[in-house]
Amino acid sequence: MKQKSDIITSTCVPLPLENVDTDQIIPARFLKTTDKEGFGEHLFRDWRYAADGMPVTDFVLNNPTYSGCILVVGRNFGLGSSREHAAWAIAGYGFRVVISSSFADIHRQNDLNNFVLPVEVSETFLQELFRSIGDNPKTEVEVNLPAQVVTNLATGHREHFAINGYKKHCLMNGLDDIDFLISSMPLIEQWERNHVEPHYHR
Repeated sequence: MKQKSDIITSTCVPLPLENVDTDQIIPARFLKTTDKEGFGEHLFRDWRYAADGMPVTDFVLNNPTYSGCILVVGRNFGLGSSREHAAWAIAGYGFRVVISSSFADIHRQNDLNNFVLPVEVSETFLQELFRSIGDNPKTEVEVNLPAQVVTNLATGHREHFAINGYKKHCLMNGLDDIDFLISSMPLIEQWERNHVEPHYHR
């Protein structure tokens, strides 16, 4: 879903597991379609539901205590298959930010391409977030994309995070790659007019 990102303040859903791979984010049996719609309901499907289809009550997404558009996860998130469907599922569920101490590179890019902001923080800051959320599920985190700063509002501690300048521009303006090219057409056409080689007739 295309939406502009600026300053996002939200409670968080904590998933303190490391090395979560894309098959756990969205199982392979759900990859039969190229339509992004409906993937959110299958996010972490095999952790959310038992074999009989009943919700697993102690899994965090089934726990009404936790809510919000920020997912906080353990290190090395999104490894394994490069399937973009994993980012579709995260975005489709309603998460706009994922905070971790490290991301698999391809999954990070897939998140960005689907208007989900991956925020990489230090392991120390990540563990503080888990503690704050565990102590008070109403803890809010502020993610300031223009300033590239994430703040734990329970403690006031903050960290800077890195992001590709082009992707930052796209997120802040709600543009995918095609939208960006279309919006840049006047500049492209002007450059072509200024740099076209003259034709000489014999």
